[in-house]
Parts: sequence; C-alpha cells; structure tokens
Amino acid sequence: MGKKVVTFGEIMLRLAPEGYYRFLQAERYGATYGGGEANVAVSLANFGLDACFVTRLPQHEIGQAAVNSLRRLGVDTSCIARGGDRVGIYFLEKGASQRPSKVIYDRSGSAIAEAEPEDFDWDRIFEGAQWVHFTGITPALGGSLPEICLQACKAAKERGITISCDLNYRKKLWSREKAGEVMGELCQYVDVCIANEEDAADVFGIRAENTDITGGKVDRQGYRSVAKQLAQRFGFKKVAITLRESLSASDNGWSAMLYADGAYYLSKRYMVHIVDRVGGGDSFGAGLIYACMENKEPQEIIEFAAAASCLKHTIEGDFNMVTADEVEKLASGDGSGRVQR
Repeated sequence: MGKKVVTFGEIMLRLAPEGYYRFLQAERYGATYGGGEANVAVSLANFGLDACFVTRLPQHEIGQAAVNSLRRLGVDTSCIARGGDRVGIYFLEKGASQRPSKVIYDRSGSAIAEAEPEDFDWDRIFEGAQWVHFTGITPALGGSLPEICLQACKAAKERGITISCDLNYRKKLWSREKAGEVMGELCQYVDVCIANEEDAADVFGIRAENTDITGGKVDRQGYRSVAKQLAQRFGFKKVAITLRESLSASDNGWSAMLYADGAYYLSKRYMVHIVDRVGGGDSFGAGLIYACMENKEPQEIIEFAAAASCLKHTIEGDFNMVTADEVEKLASGDGSGRVQR
C-alpha cells in the first residue's frame, strides 16, 4: 500500500462564465468541482500518493457528480458520508489585468455544513494514514464542524499521524475573532502550518513588517518573524508561507518560505502569467505535503511546493493537473515553457 493522506473539507460545484465574461454578461456557465481539501487530494493522487477525501454530500445526482469528479482522478471517495440536500456552489468571475476576480458563494445549508460528529468514523477513516490535512475553511462553515475538526485532530494525534492545516481565512464565512478562537484551539494539534501573506495577521494578529499587500510589495524577510512567532505560539514543526505579489489580476510574483528547525528557506521567485489562480494555495499545500512525505530536504520541500503552485496558476479549474515529474523539472530550473517533444 502507498503512502496515505486523508483530507477533510467541502467540495463545491463551481459555476464560471466562459473566458473573461462578467457575471452580468454571462449566458452560459461552465460546471466543474473544487474546494480546498478536495484540490489537495487531487494533487496528491496525481503525484502518486493514496489520497482519501472525506466530506458529506447528498445522495442525489449532483452529489454523485461531485464524488465522480474525484474518483475519476484516482481519489479514494469510500469514506464520504452521504446525506443532506445541498451541494455548496460558488460562482467565479475571472479577472484580468487591473480588474480583480470575483467569487460569490451560495453554500449555506450545504450537506457538509449540516454534518454531525456521528457522520464520521475516524477509526476507519484514519486506518493506514500517515498524514491528515484540513483548512480553516472547514470549521468556518459553522454548525458542528469546529467540534468535528477537533475530534479529527485528537483522533489523528492519538495515532501519531502528522497533521497539516492551511489557515485559509475567509472573511465571508466568519469574523477574525471567531477564527482566532477556533483556530487557536485546533492549531494546538497541528504539526505543519501553511499560511499566505495575510492569514497570520487576520487569524492571529501576527503581522509582517514592510509589506503592502494591495500595492504588490512583499518583503520576504518580514515573514521570518511571522513564521517564527507562529511556530513558537503553537509548537509547529514547520511553517510554510506563500508570498504572492499581486502586480495585477493577470500577473503575479510567486515565491514561498519554509521555517523548520529554527532555519529559514526561501524558494525561487516566479513571474506567473495567470490562467486560473483558484486553487493556487491548495496546490502549494499539496506540493509541501508530498515533498515532506518523500523525506526531501527543507530547501527541496519549499522549491517543490512553490513550483507545483506556479504550474497550477496556468491550469483551468480548481484541480492541479500536473505530475510530480513536471513539478521536479520546473523546481530544478526548467521554466522556459518550450515545447516538450
């Protein structure tokens, strides 16, 4: 049996106008599926790991279509609970140049948001697992999910399973105060913390110096203190921070930093021309998990994760449809984009 990773969260139906049409222009919407932890599971399956995604979905055909979207890409869906009436939906309007992308959520009352602790048998789910991943989005959905996430963390910790969490603060789902309270408790169990340039400030009030997010200016050195403070507060073994320089909706500078064992590791910086940036952070998290499970050195870990995410920005949809070999090629310096013959 291969290396098994379990991810837990919501998968949604993504409805997007064709190309760069705005919502007010759209007459047709493309339907695909995606969501933080589901995106991570797909990436890991593409990299050759045994990836198991856990959620709750309705029995009806739209719920089954969401399951099928994962199954056809090699993700284990056998632990998905069935029940409820709704699959969460999100609408995506892709931005370009100076016009930002927009997301409208229609996810309240979704099957996972109405989940109860008895929906998940963590003994069965975690059998044979070496790694568990969730994001701050899952407890933010409310209801019993903060409690369910806590139960999952405790069950994983009892079994000696490594736990990673992407802070992924979403202001449309909960307040900074509530996020800080709930995530503060969950993070006591987390071994590997993933954050972007805003999450640590939004959730825990830990800010980087000399950084202007909206102005596209990121001082990579400023995040050393952020990573160190996070690690000291919660005892994380590793902290990874993505550093996005938003020059426009179409062009970003992209790099990342890893803090491990008191040392800092910075990845190469990529200039990315964006095809679809949704799922960029998830692809980074998946790259980080894979590289850690392959026992790579810290510098190799952060290079692999940054390269995986760089490639995701060039791919339509939530899922990062790349192989580990393709990521290795870019991480080792082949970023020319020349035709492979």
